[in-house]
Amino acid sequence: MKAQKIQPKRSHWWNGWWRRLPPARQDRFATLGPMLAVFVFLAAIVVSMAYLRIDELEREQQAVTRDVEYAQQSIRLRLLERQEQLMRLARETSAQGMSPEAFESEAKSMVSRHPELMALSWVDAQGVVKATYVAASAPLGMQRLLGQKLAEEQATASFESAKTLQQPVYSKPVAHKPNGYSVVLQVPVIEQGQTQGTLMAEFGMDGVMRYGIPSEIAARYALAIQDSEQNTLAGHLPMLDALYRWVPWTRQPLQYSVMLAPMGNGLILKAQGYRTSQDIVGSGFFWVLGSLSALTIWMLIGTWRHTRKRIQTQQALYNETNFRRAMENSMLTGMRALDKQGRISYVNPAFCDMTGWTETELVGQTAPFTYWPEEDHEYLQTRLDDELQGRTTPGGFEVRVKRKDGSRFDARMYVSPLIDTKGIQTGWMTSMTDITEPKRIREELTASYERFTTVLESLDAAVSVAPLGRNELLFSNRMYRQWFGPFGRGHLSLIVQAGNLPAMPSNQDDDEVDSLVGMPTEALTAANTENAEVYVADLERWLEVRTRYLTWVDGRLAQMVIASDITPRRNAEEQAARQSERAQSASRLITMGEMASSVAHELNQPLTAISNYCTGMMSRIQGQRIRPEELLSALEKTAKQAQRAGQIIQRIRSFVKRSEPNRTPSDVVQMVSNATELADIELRRQQVRLSPYIAARMPPLMVDPILIEQVLINLIKNAGEAIAQAERPPSKRLVELQVGPKRVDEQDVVEFAIHDSGKGVPDELIERIYEAFYSTKTEGMGIGLKLCRSIVESHNGQMKVQNLYNGTEVVGCCFSFWIPVNSRSVLTPT
Repeated sequence: MKAQKIQPKRSHWWNGWWRRLPPARQDRFATLGPMLAVFVFLAAIVVSMAYLRIDELEREQQAVTRDVEYAQQSIRLRLLERQEQLMRLARETSAQGMSPEAFESEAKSMVSRHPELMALSWVDAQGVVKATYVAASAPLGMQRLLGQKLAEEQATASFESAKTLQQPVYSKPVAHKPNGYSVVLQVPVIEQGQTQGTLMAEFGMDGVMRYGIPSEIAARYALAIQDSEQNTLAGHLPMLDALYRWVPWTRQPLQYSVMLAPMGNGLILKAQGYRTSQDIVGSGFFWVLGSLSALTIWMLIGTWRHTRKRIQTQQALYNETNFRRAMENSMLTGMRALDKQGRISYVNPAFCDMTGWTETELVGQTAPFTYWPEEDHEYLQTRLDDELQGRTTPGGFEVRVKRKDGSRFDARMYVSPLIDTKGIQTGWMTSMTDITEPKRIREELTASYERFTTVLESLDAAVSVAPLGRNELLFSNRMYRQWFGPFGRGHLSLIVQAGNLPAMPSNQDDDEVDSLVGMPTEALTAANTENAEVYVADLERWLEVRTRYLTWVDGRLAQMVIASDITPRRNAEEQAARQSERAQSASRLITMGEMASSVAHELNQPLTAISNYCTGMMSRIQGQRIRPEELLSALEKTAKQAQRAGQIIQRIRSFVKRSEPNRTPSDVVQMVSNATELADIELRRQQVRLSPYIAARMPPLMVDPILIEQVLINLIKNAGEAIAQAERPPSKRLVELQVGPKRVDEQDVVEFAIHDSGKGVPDELIERIYEAFYSTKTEGMGIGLKLCRSIVESHNGQMKVQNLYNGTEVVGCCFSFWIPVNSRSVLTPT
């Protein structure tokens, strides 16, 4: 009640005061009021602009300071990086005794990688240049001759300081007119605490600025490097200071300078900001623009408020309409709306594309709809009744839909209530998805799985998959179940026997993850299949076990095992090994049989000598015409002849004795000696000389010595027979045996080469001489060379034959073979 009484009094007081004013003063107030408001508005603009301008200048000055210090830091870090590289090169020079040529190569590489580095020289302790490299773009004043002593004052002073301080030292700027300035960095070369010289690097000031200052800073400022006397060494600065003194209303340039580290010596980096905007505060255009802006804002502010709301509302409606239309047109799922009576009230374009009918043809239809197949009307009518009564399936249901052209396709429909803005259900919304292709793929996958399972079940190998270290079987085929049953113990047993995984019985629950969870398994699953042959006592079979890691369908790391029955193959291999052993023994017996006459002749000589010695001693003892000394000498000679005969018999017995293959570290010289002693018996009968040549310090070979001796005896014997058949004169009846180390296929081997002077092997027969039961000799059996090559290859070696030529004439043949020095393979005769 009091407020209602006070308000009329105030309004009455204001009205009374205004009415008491004369008309002229009323007009003046009516005019001055808006003008005062405009002036106050403009004054606020001026003050605001002045404040913002001052703040802008302060921010620009801070930006100049920050950018210049950032540029100085960039130059500093780049120079320190070059300094560290030079110190590293100096340490390598003193520690490794680098040659001038190697230094020039390193200097060339460093100068080419770092364009600010113009020259790099190696100066000894007396200031004489030992090596140097100068960039092609360097000024002529940086060229230095080898053996020349430093002459520049700045370089000499920094050289002496670096020697004294044993620290890197920068010189004062060196002028190279008209090519600018440079700075010399002296890095001492220290060896055992003594300065042996320096590495002198010359940096171009222009290069330091060009490559040391970031490009974004160089684009915003005029930059220059100046000395303590304000002389510009690199870069340029515009004459803005003079312009400000002559035209004082112009803006004073923004600038900032900072000491240039680590060069020092009074060098500074100075920057001036470019003029990027005009100073509009003192311009007459500012006042015109301010007045027009104030008038326009005053006149349009009311209209703007009104139209802004209208535009916002219109734009929101337009965006919502476009969004809904785009969403409906871009959806691949068909949408259909039914009212409460089951009449189609809406379909989207995707639904029309699926069925082939237009929106006009579909909207307003009632059951049965035109896209219902005739044979499914009863089923679809039942589904529609359930839909209208609210009995819907959350997961949807599959139906067959007929297109306008009569074709059918499979679809899945999902039904949900259609609620309006008031929360009232007005019908039902149905979404339809074409599942023809997914259903076809699912059926093909099912058929493919059945075919794959049929193939695996039909294999004659056991296939099983299980998680690592568990008895759980993820998959097993018929052969596995037949051998090991439906359990995982057989899987783990095969893995353990194959040595591909230690036994890891697990007592974890089935729902726990394996112990390798979280670890990277790409390397395991990408690895090759591992093979092993194991004997399963329960099955009395030899199995070839192949294992491979794989990622199972649920993400677990699993191991697949494929076990194949190789018992028949193992039996065949063992029988072949026994037959090969018998063939080798037979070959040695055949060789001794062929050499029987020669051996008999060789044994006859010591036996005859023994008989003669015994007869002589008996006659002289009977006549008492022998002294004890003579008797002792005769007995010693008799014993030597007996030992000789015994050695021959022992060699023959060792050679022909049948024994299991036994690979041991064997002396090459001893094997060659044993073989040549037996072979030489036959060669002497054929009047063929044998000349063995064995290299010194031969490494031992991991071989069966009896088998290698057999190869040597066969090859030497064949060489002697080839010479005898060629009927060479006595001077050319020679067999050479050369034994020495060799490098074959990047491995160390010992090569045995037998050279004869026979007629060689015809070219058309070289490929057949290793065939079983093929021989070039009339009485040969054709198994000697076949066995020789099998023995060599079982020792991981290789055997070859080639004819020896004198021009185009064949003058002999060479059979050679080599054995690896570090061979560790198991001897398996073929």
